[in-house]
Parts: sequence; structure tokens; C-alpha cells
Amino acid sequence: MTTLIKYFVLAALVGSLPLDGMAQGKPIAYPAKGQSPQKQQQDDGACYSWAKSNTGVDPTVVANAPPPPSGPAVGGGERVQGAARGAAGGAVIGAIAGDAGKGAAIGAATGTMVGGSRARQNRRAAAASSQSQTQGAMDTFNRAYAACMEGRGYSIK
Repeated sequence: MTTLIKYFVLAALVGSLPLDGMAQGKPIAYPAKGQSPQKQQQDDGACYSWAKSNTGVDPTVVANAPPPPSGPAVGGGERVQGAARGAAGGAVIGAIAGDAGKGAAIGAATGTMVGGSRARQNRRAAAASSQSQTQGAMDTFNRAYAACMEGRGYSIK
């Protein structure tokens, strides 16, 4: 793929992302009662600390958490288990057909592929669960922050 095509593909992918998913910052506070920028900064810091201590969520820790692994799906034992099951089943079928060894080899290969598929499915489920927990924690923090800022006379969006 040429460099120019790579840039177009990258631009298309970035352009298709939802904007609200890219900016997971805290809610925006508008000084509805004419608070000065200094007062707003002071209130922002106080509400950030209050929300952090009352929810147990630290947005900087959440934002800097490492992403789930994205390499090949290995390590869960699904491939080995699949190979073992496939070999056992293949040996039985192969014995009936007259060549248990060949049946076991075919079964092991097939079982390894099925196990790999299962490993990838498990990894996707774990990644989705992690993302859901992260979003839930940030939603909790943002609600607490917004409640504090509204209590201090700001309009929140």
C-alpha cells in the first residue's frame, strides 16, 4: 500500500469516529452567576477533588490505564484444550475409519483452530467489559463533579 493511500485510509477512519467518544473530559461548566475566571478555577479544583474523593474515581488514572492487550490471542489455554478435544474426537472417528493416528492429527488441527477462535472471542469480551467499566467509572465521576459545580452556581453541559 502506498503512503498516500495509507494517509487517506487513516483520515477516513479518524473522520468516521464519533466526536463524543474522542473527548471523554469532564462536563463543561458555565459561570451562570457571573463568577470570575479565578473563582471558576477555584471551584473547578474543589469540585474535582470532591468528586474524586466521594466516588473513588481518579480520572487521570482512568485516562492513563493501559489498554487491553491486542496481540495474538494466546495464553488462556483455549488452543491446547481445543487440540486435545479435537485429537480425542479425531482418534475415535479415525479408529472407526481404520486410521486412528490420521484422525487424531486432523482432529487436533481442527481443535486448535476452534480453540484460537474461542480465545479471540474471550479477548474481545474482556476488552468490551473493561471499556464498559471505564466508561461507567467516568460517568460516576462526571455526575459528582456536575452536582458540585451546579451547587456552586454553574450551568453544566
